[in-house]
Amino acid sequence: MDELRARVEDLTHDGIGVVKANDRVYFVDGVLPDELISFKPGKKRKGKFEGKSTKILEASSQRVEAECEYFGICGGCALQHLDSSSQIDYKEKILIDNLTRIGKVSVGEVLSPLRGDMWNYRRKARLGIKNVFKKGGILVGFRERQSSFITSLQRCKTLDIRISDLLPGLHQLITGLSNNSRIPQIEVAAGDHRVALVLRHLESISQADIERLREYAAINDVDFFTQSKGPDSVMPVGPAMPIPLRYSHEQFDIELEFSPLDFIQVNARVNQLMVKQAYDFLEPVASDRILDLFCGLGNFTLPLATSGAEVIGVEGDNYLVSKGRYNAEINQIERASFEKLDLHAGDLSVIADSGKFNKMVIDPPRSGAFQVIQDVIPKIQPERLVYVSCNPATLARDADVMVNHNDYSLTYAGAIDMFPQTAHVESMAVFDRS
Repeated sequence: MDELRARVEDLTHDGIGVVKANDRVYFVDGVLPDELISFKPGKKRKGKFEGKSTKILEASSQRVEAECEYFGICGGCALQHLDSSSQIDYKEKILIDNLTRIGKVSVGEVLSPLRGDMWNYRRKARLGIKNVFKKGGILVGFRERQSSFITSLQRCKTLDIRISDLLPGLHQLITGLSNNSRIPQIEVAAGDHRVALVLRHLESISQADIERLREYAAINDVDFFTQSKGPDSVMPVGPAMPIPLRYSHEQFDIELEFSPLDFIQVNARVNQLMVKQAYDFLEPVASDRILDLFCGLGNFTLPLATSGAEVIGVEGDNYLVSKGRYNAEINQIERASFEKLDLHAGDLSVIADSGKFNKMVIDPPRSGAFQVIQDVIPKIQPERLVYVSCNPATLARDADVMVNHNDYSLTYAGAIDMFPQTAHVESMAVFDRS
């Protein structure tokens, strides 16, 4: 089909341009709103017509030169061609559009976005590994954009610089391992003072390969682990026990210990700002009883409990519950406690039966907290709920129930730039009982 010419109308939630031409809607990557482009129409995939941009005829004033040589191929980023202030405007628009369109709710006040560094912020990542003879052997990196192939990265401008600097050596290390065709991924995690790597392997690793991992760890001053099956199979390569990973909440004078596979927020600075904002909205005092659902290892629970308020964290993973209790102990925080409960499929009535909570914070996974919003909120009726979301669509769905069925007002909402250069939208919403 011949090339078409059209103006880009908008961006989707994943940063793809929306273009209308010949009575069809095309989705074109690498373009920006208001740009005049020529593009080649593509096939219909998953119910949508795709297009490939061939030339930017009139560039947007918001367009910038991408700083990373891998941009456009690597799937780690989607917005490097959009200037930084417009990136957060885009994320705020996605958030408000979802709340309005899906949630059918209005926001009392749109918060100023929370932002940190635009580069070298990412302290946790999962890197794919593939042995591809036609591309020179071992590839280590993120998946390609809209593809299962792997972009071979020698550096990454979004990764913590300590992790990015390891990439060239990781290629060499894994190339030298005897079973490298059976190594699908490596997990990287950076604490405030230490970096750890977890090598996933589908076949047993020889002692010679273990020695190679130990040598790499010693030279680069990192801790190496192997993982043969699930999380319980993670083992340090030794010989000494690794130094625990920790991150701090300096404004609360606490540190949280975590393991390389544990979920933590990837952006250290933005996480600190986010927790402080939640704290300020909840204004905890000693007489409060606060419920923290999907609490993980205590990211919100412990800072809130430094106020003297009683804070109960609830989490579905036994290991994270024990980790939360340990973090409370090492920080000498007595009024924080942690309980295990499946918040998606468990008996949520036990929460309501555990007494009155006047304030709540929830930080659910992408699937949201529909069951909690539907079954727990009407029984507990907290004065204020702070909802931290990593998916504006499920936040909007849950906001609909909160406002239109549970008699709450959406007092504040705002975007959080947890993943700069990507289309990922993190946000915070504050609900008050009407």
